[in-house]
Amino acid sequence: MSQMRIGQGYDIHPFQENRVLILGGVTIPHTQGLEGHSDADALTHAVCDALLGAMAEGDLGTRYPASNPAFKNLSSLLMLENVVQTLTERQYTLVNLDTVICAQAPKLAPYIKAMQESLAHVLQVNGDQVNIKVKSGEGIGMIGREEGIAVLAVCLIQSLKT
Repeated sequence: MSQMRIGQGYDIHPFQENRVLILGGVTIPHTQGLEGHSDADALTHAVCDALLGAMAEGDLGTRYPASNPAFKNLSSLLMLENVVQTLTERQYTLVNLDTVICAQAPKLAPYIKAMQESLAHVLQVNGDQVNIKVKSGEGIGMIGREEGIAVLAVCLIQSLKT
C-alpha cells in the first residue's frame, strides 16, 4: 500500500496601491494588488506551503526568504514549479488540492476556472484535482473591511514508491 500524506497551507497579504492582483497565476482586475516581496500571489503561496508540509519540507518562506533581493517580484508560479519538482524527486503525486480564498473584494467567482486551470497546469494534474472556493469576510475583521486576502489550502499526496 502506498503512503498518503496530508498538508495544509495558509497565507495572508494586505492590499497595496499600485500593484497588480494575482491569484493562482491569474491577473484579477482590482483597484489594488497584494503587498509582498514576490508577486504576492497568496493562493499559490498557500498551495506551495500545503505541498511542502505534506512532504515535511518546511515552508515557502524558508525556500524564498523576503530578505533575498533575487526573489523580488518573483512569479509565485515559478515557486510552485520548484515545489512540484521536489514532489517529483521525492516520488509523490498530488491526489487532490482544496483551497479557500477569503476575500470581501474583489468578486472572484468569474476567475475561479482560470485559477484552477493555471494551478492544475503547473501541478501537472487534471483540473478536477484542484478545487477553489471563495468566502467573503461578511464585513468582519481584516477580510471584511477589504484590507487584504487570506487563503487556506489542504492537499493529499500519494507516494509512487512501492
